[in-house]
Amino acid sequence: MIELKNIEKYYANKGVKSYILRHVTTSIKQGEFVSIMGPSGAGKSTLLNILGMLEEPTYGQYEFMGEDVVALNERKRIELYRNHIGFVFQAYHLIDEMTVAENIEAPLLYKKVPGSERKSRVADILDRFNMVAKSDLFPNQLSGGQQQLVGIARALVAQPSIILADEPTGNLQSAQALQIMDLFKKLNEEEGITIVQVTHSEVNAAYGSRILHLLDGVIKEDITVQQTV
Repeated sequence: MIELKNIEKYYANKGVKSYILRHVTTSIKQGEFVSIMGPSGAGKSTLLNILGMLEEPTYGQYEFMGEDVVALNERKRIELYRNHIGFVFQAYHLIDEMTVAENIEAPLLYKKVPGSERKSRVADILDRFNMVAKSDLFPNQLSGGQQQLVGIARALVAQPSIILADEPTGNLQSAQALQIMDLFKKLNEEEGITIVQVTHSEVNAAYGSRILHLLDGVIKEDITVQQTV
């Protein structure tokens, strides 16, 4: 599904290169649940943003579902992103002026999904997440855990092939964090959705099937997880 070869990201200043990622080569198969770990500044979020086509590598090859992402023009890249990728952010990134239902519907507007199908999909996902009663509330009327659930519902409504999650439980209390991680595991195991998460948490990482350990922009370890969760 994903092939990275010699991905590098650096910024040049007066001829000096400051590397964020170096020689990152790995592959992620359809249906895997991969955790990216490492200390602050290791390049985790940058790698996730490159996978999510929010940033471009300075050098290297990135193939997503057989497409050479680096060679695509911006329109094609946006199309690929909208059709296949759901992003979940630590800070939720909900739109304050929109209700829960409107936030969830937003990606379908970008994809030009017809109105009747939009309403049906939003209703289905509100029901699935037990949020029907909260559909007309605004983000500031929800707890952090509820806001993150809306963020995940918004990512899922577009029926992505892969979910990219950047510290998805970073702002949550432990009970809410467990709820979110259990949901990710269910989505992965029961629906076959590929998940790549950036996390500092060993507990969260154990929900996945693989852990990539980054240090100074380099993959130091690629570990298969023995399932205990």
